Amino acid sequence: MSEAVVETPKKKKGGIMKLLLLVVGALVLVGGGVGGALYAMNAGLIGGKGSAEPSGPRLVPKAEQKRAGPGEGGEAKAVGNKPPTGVGGDRYASNYYAMDKEFTSNLQDSVHFVQVGIAVSTPYDDTVIENIKTNEIAVRSAILMALGDTTEEQVFSSNGKQMLQLRLAKAINDTLKEKEGFGGVGNVYFTNFVVQ
Repeated sequence: MSEAVVETPKKKKGGIMKLLLLVVGALVLVGGGVGGALYAMNAGLIGGKGSAEPSGPRLVPKAEQKRAGPGEGGEAKAVGNKPPTGVGGDRYASNYYAMDKEFTSNLQDSVHFVQVGIAVSTPYDDTVIENIKTNEIAVRSAILMALGDTTEEQVFSSNGKQMLQLRLAKAINDTLKEKEGFGGVGNVYFTNFVVQ
């Protein structure tokens, strides 16, 4: 009697595991590609969006400075389309803003008071000026507080007035930083200065 040995085919144990690994690997690659593409589009690297606009004020080079045209009170005359040029000066354009109302404050430890008109300048775009207008009440309060800390001796000397200008610029910038996250005022100028 011969017994026939019937061999049954053995199942491949690694086939299902290999298929599963291939599917998972393909999903990871596709997901990574889609995620990378979305990131690049949001960053403005692809998709025609261009470079992302920086938030906050932007420094304005002199070449982009707004000039008053004829009949607008501008003294500077442009030749062709170019602004007048000179030697020296600041690298960035100055953007000026005169505050509408004057400020009146008592002087520290004195019977006198001071009344001043104030203008500010900034090398940044109109964002700083708009921030001053938006937060005018807080800015005015900070200016009045700084004026109230001024002594009689300071308002009667040029050096004292210059120090007051620096303190006023700091007071305005501190207020804007608190309210908007950015100061930007470079200088404070007196448009009117009376001590009585």
